Amino acid sequence: MRRQNLAHYLILGSYSNEGWSAQIKSPQNRIEAIRPVVERLGGSIESGYLAFGEYDLVILVQMPDNISMAALSLAASAGGALSTLKTVPLLTIDEGLEALAKAGGLGYRPPGQ
Repeated sequence: MRRQNLAHYLILGSYSNEGWSAQIKSPQNRIEAIRPVVERLGGSIESGYLAFGEYDLVILVQMPDNISMAALSLAASAGGALSTLKTVPLLTIDEGLEALAKAGGLGYRPPGQ
């Protein structure tokens, strides 16, 4: 169920050595573990994945506002299981098109023009 009025965010995270050690010792579905926290903030998790490469976790969430998303990021960062946490605000295609249309009508000129 997609709630249209919520903002979308991409969360990219990397486990710390301690985080991986804890997961290897006692594997857990951390998406399900954080779902109640996200829901208490008025958000929802659309999907989550383990990944190879620079980031170990990729999570797509919807949150009611930037403050709620910041609270989630701060709480996750403070826990110590992650060495890196990056939050990327996302626009829907319609929002992006609206932003493009708005940008086109601004009359902005780069320096020197």
